[in-house]
Amino acid sequence: MEHGTVTSADGTRIAYTAWGGGEPIIIVDGATAHRATTPENAATAELLADRHLVINYDRRGRGESGDTAPYAREREFEDLAAVIEQAAGGAPSTVFAWSSGGNMALNAVQAGAPVARLALFEPNALVDDARPPIPSDYVERLEAAIADGRPGDAVALFMTTAVGMPEEFVTGMRQNDEVWAGLERIAPTIAHDGRQIGDIMSGRPLDPARWDGIRIPVLVMHGTGTWPFLAAGARAIAGILPTATLKPVPGENHGTTADVLAAELRTFIEEN
Repeated sequence: MEHGTVTSADGTRIAYTAWGGGEPIIIVDGATAHRATTPENAATAELLADRHLVINYDRRGRGESGDTAPYAREREFEDLAAVIEQAAGGAPSTVFAWSSGGNMALNAVQAGAPVARLALFEPNALVDDARPPIPSDYVERLEAAIADGRPGDAVALFMTTAVGMPEEFVTGMRQNDEVWAGLERIAPTIAHDGRQIGDIMSGRPLDPARWDGIRIPVLVMHGTGTWPFLAAGARAIAGILPTATLKPVPGENHGTTADVLAAELRTFIEEN
């Protein structure tokens, strides 16, 4: 295992950890997550390191990565490209992404990011009335809270409006100073994910042209015990991607275990 940094196109330093050697796999986290908060990424990497160079990086603004202003969705596409070019040596890479990190990865590949295969676990989409849609002014409200010096309010908005947690549960979370302080530190990046998601959590059917430039193999996974709207969203995303395979896997509550994930990624790479 080794730690390093790459330099993105705008000069932002992006920190990463790498394991093993061989054909690269890049791991991308979802909203609020980074290397220090996702030990399952390290566990998955260790299982794959016998045949692969596995790289897990902190998305900009999180963990040990910088966040040069102003933010634009394209900056994260450049970050991913920099990781592939500088940390993976430009070799054909498989990208695996969790949750809204999957939306970012889809957007990046649509924009031309040099990705060989794309594996996603429950990318975000709301295509029915299974839960309330995310309001159209969600990102603006997040950014206003940050600009006003209220990162805790931005986190609370994310937890209640995007994640769907009851307000009383979020109130309880705020009493845990250590956990809440960590969330407040990365609060500005919640809007980053909001911009990557765009209007896909509106409750409307997906636009078939949304990612019509994607021609690489795509694996779309969802947990068998996840929230129904996330399973429906995974099916909808797979349905508009002509090169996608949909795979329900054991797992609950928007996640799965390292051994299951590593096995799915091995099979996907070997078959494609």
